[in-house]
Amino acid sequence: MAQFITTALADNVLTIAFNRPDSYNALNSTLLGELHAELMSASANDEVRCIVLTGVGKAFSSGQDLKQNFKRLPNGAIDFKDVLVHGYNPVVRALQSIPKPIIAGINGVAAGAGMSLALCCDVRVMSTSARIVEGFSGIALVPDAGASLMLPKLMGYGKAFEFAALNGTISADKAREIGLVEHVYSAESFEQDLHAYAATYAAMPTATIGMIKTMFRSTSQMTLEQVLEQEAELQERAGSTADHLEGITAFIQKRAPVFQGK
Repeated sequence: MAQFITTALADNVLTIAFNRPDSYNALNSTLLGELHAELMSASANDEVRCIVLTGVGKAFSSGQDLKQNFKRLPNGAIDFKDVLVHGYNPVVRALQSIPKPIIAGINGVAAGAGMSLALCCDVRVMSTSARIVEGFSGIALVPDAGASLMLPKLMGYGKAFEFAALNGTISADKAREIGLVEHVYSAESFEQDLHAYAATYAAMPTATIGMIKTMFRSTSQMTLEQVLEQEAELQERAGSTADHLEGITAFIQKRAPVFQGK
């Protein structure tokens, strides 16, 4: 049984929640290992058609737990490279490669590496009471766990640089305005609204959604010819799914499709 995360599966939506509320869901090596294992299990589970990442209590995550026992460099400094290579990087790769939609449900503060993990999800929704805090430069560190890629991609270079360099804080409404999050929900109904939003993804043709994710995650590093080749290959695969047949049949019969995620 996991020590620092909770999971719940309903309506084909798997909700994974950081569960260290007393530390505002600070991230340590045990939690990251549990999270990675749960993500990989969810990737292989056909019942899971959408994944939600959120937090228990008042926070999404306050970032790295700086009180944990770290491997140290000869000069006594924390070996952050070891923390990233063995803790965060496997989680980031899973968030970005699992062929299922992953939603960050930012229920409270998302700071530092907690912010990074939210940014690495496919879409983000945020509570009106939440905020996003850069956190790194305030302790003279650089953005990590994928944030140096995702911040300028989502915000644009200038805004991202200012936010990261000046240790910025962004409200929910501002985050939506600049493109960091897709939706903002009332704090009072956040859990219900988040689940309803996730359920819309879970009702979609999961295999096809996974292919869209693969396309969008990879095309920025490709030439036009590589993009066209990938589109043709994945479209052939999508056209062979049971959900595609159902979609065509429903269109012809003028009814709503009932996708099975296959």
